Amino acid sequence: MPETSHAAYYFEDDGHIPNHPRLPLIVYRGALSDQTDEIERIFNRNNWRNSWINGVYDFHHYHSNSHEVLGIYSGIADLLIGGEKGQTFAVQAGDVILLPAGTGHKRMKASSDFKVVGAYPNGMNYNTRRGTLAERSADLIEIAKVPVPDRDPVYGTVGPLFELWSYEHR
Repeated sequence: MPETSHAAYYFEDDGHIPNHPRLPLIVYRGALSDQTDEIERIFNRNNWRNSWINGVYDFHHYHSNSHEVLGIYSGIADLLIGGEKGQTFAVQAGDVILLPAGTGHKRMKASSDFKVVGAYPNGMNYNTRRGTLAERSADLIEIAKVPVPDRDPVYGTVGPLFELWSYEHR
């Protein structure tokens, strides 16, 4: 694996997008820059499964029952993370975004060749939520119950996930 930097970002509940109450978004810059064609294999090897290759929706959404990892396979994009009051991240091939359950995300703009590999810990069958009031009460309970994964999607038994994703961390 190439040397990589990572950073953590916390997002507050904005009334529509809950975000995670304790766990931060982790951005791994250039984590897979030399192995972009192997992103899905690396995620699957680290037990992040139920993977797919596509883009990112152009509307705010989140998953209340699972964490999600996005590996940028090709192209560049601006992703708005955390809801309307969140933060825009410019991403490019080789970057990895680790989204805790409940964290809103949306594609703002992207190159025509923008593709990501998405995956979920233990192959979780994820849901897709849009932040409606009808979903909110049940989603807040469900988000808090999603366990911290056993493996970092990029580094396996070591890595930023273990530094930053403990329920005692924040």
